[in-house]
Amino acid sequence: MQPIAHVRSPYAEKFGVPRQSGLAAHVQASVVFAPEITQDFVRGLESFSHIWLLWGFHCLDEQTIRPTVRPPRLGGNKRVGVFASRSPFRPNPIGLSAVRVLAVEPGPVLRVAGADMVDGTPIYDIKPYLPYADSIPDASSGFVASTPCKLLRVELPKEMPAGLDSDYISALCESLAQDPRPAYQDDPARVYHMILHPCELDFTVSGGVLRVSTLRRIP
Repeated sequence: MQPIAHVRSPYAEKFGVPRQSGLAAHVQASVVFAPEITQDFVRGLESFSHIWLLWGFHCLDEQTIRPTVRPPRLGGNKRVGVFASRSPFRPNPIGLSAVRVLAVEPGPVLRVAGADMVDGTPIYDIKPYLPYADSIPDASSGFVASTPCKLLRVELPKEMPAGLDSDYISALCESLAQDPRPAYQDDPARVYHMILHPCELDFTVSGGVLRVSTLRRIP
């Protein structure tokens, strides 16, 4: 099975990527298709508001299969079967994300929002999201709370790099509010580093507040 496309995302590394798609709704990415995928393959896709992306966890150092994992939602302390989680350490490291379609452009290239993928992620298939079939309002969410986890309050520096638009600021705040830290880390003195193109930043977390100490542009 070969990738049909690759994602161009502002997330340069795994740290800081939202744990689920749609949580950082302002984060935009592009799905850039392989040369053999012509415009005919995406004909009609512009009529859908959302699509499913099937993709590969390409940032794993090696394909490590773990029968049990420690989900962040359980504090990183309790183990469950890998198939009861969305961990990348699976027999087949395949991810599934629902994203919003912003535009279908020549190339073809899809511009999407709400992606939870690192830059360069391979895409193996795309399917339209069908609300009547894919949305199940009374579904049970198991050990995962039926509502999103409590968000952190984000404090940005008073002086910001020039030229950052409101969408980028929203995307940055949404990403940080999810709490990028591993579930087992809660050290108020620890300084974390994150890249969200076109910037890199350092931050600390204490008392439910994430404070960005530095925010600077990178090439």
